Amino acid sequence: MIKLFNIPNYKINTKNFNHFLHDTVVEEFENNFCNFVGAKYACSFSSATNAIFLSLLNNNTTISIPSIIPPVVCNAIITSGNSINFVDDVGWVGDSYILHEFDDYKIIDSAQKVEKNQFIKEANDNDLMIFSFYPTKPIGSCDGGIIVSNDLEKITWLKEACLNGMTYSKNNWERKIKFPGFKMYMNSIQCFIANKNLKKLEKKNKKLETIKYKFNSAFNLNNTSNHLYRININNRDILINHLNESGIQTGIHYSACHTNSVYKVNDKILEKTEKEEKTTVSIPFHEKLKDKEIKFIIDRVNNYADFC
Repeated sequence: MIKLFNIPNYKINTKNFNHFLHDTVVEEFENNFCNFVGAKYACSFSSATNAIFLSLLNNNTTISIPSIIPPVVCNAIITSGNSINFVDDVGWVGDSYILHEFDDYKIIDSAQKVEKNQFIKEANDNDLMIFSFYPTKPIGSCDGGIIVSNDLEKITWLKEACLNGMTYSKNNWERKIKFPGFKMYMNSIQCFIANKNLKKLEKKNKKLETIKYKFNSAFNLNNTSNHLYRININNRDILINHLNESGIQTGIHYSACHTNSVYKVNDKILEKTEKEEKTTVSIPFHEKLKDKEIKFIIDRVNNYADFC
């Protein structure tokens, strides 16, 4: 089976960690990630969902997001005390987008994109930029997330909030409780794996650029994401079965949330989203694809596809 994603395999010796939950590897990874994206400060989390949750906590506002989105984003918005407005945006997938814009800063959700100097290119000093380290993301781990910013005050509060509401100290007994917080910090194993994959990212992206060029040329598309390669096709379910029978794994990114009874707030019609939901399909796109596998995927899709 040609897999949709590649998950790098690591052996981890936990004896190398001074403190299993919050070893020095956490600080090392945060510093390395800041240097890569061009930010001064970082706070890492057990998941990007938790990062979104804390970044929006108790703002009591309406957050406008694409309906074609992972439902965990909707959950984080609602459980943090806010409400959702869905918009008809289908082009964000595989890219970053503005999750919310306050009067003096914005929150950028970049769970599906990591690029060199990205914070410098896309953000202002007091903005927050969120990244994900879910296993299938550009920098995978056993889950995890991070918020970067040049605003030390915001990052300091986030570090305390995700560390049970405590001030940070290398020794547990020296931490001071400031407020009731949350256990949402990224642990040593998560940081160890993410740090390994961060070091491989630029080489990985070079290979993905080559694969993307071949796919774009074969399918007459102009996809730009280095996270997912999606095509839109009529009779999608038949194509998915056809590819699976050929040993090619596929995925759907994503279903519309605004029509789901859990999130539905009105009968708003989002035409682009509702069409995209029925036609989008992701094909294998990762750095371990061999040339013969790339050719086989192209042949199988072109052999069947009737592109929209």
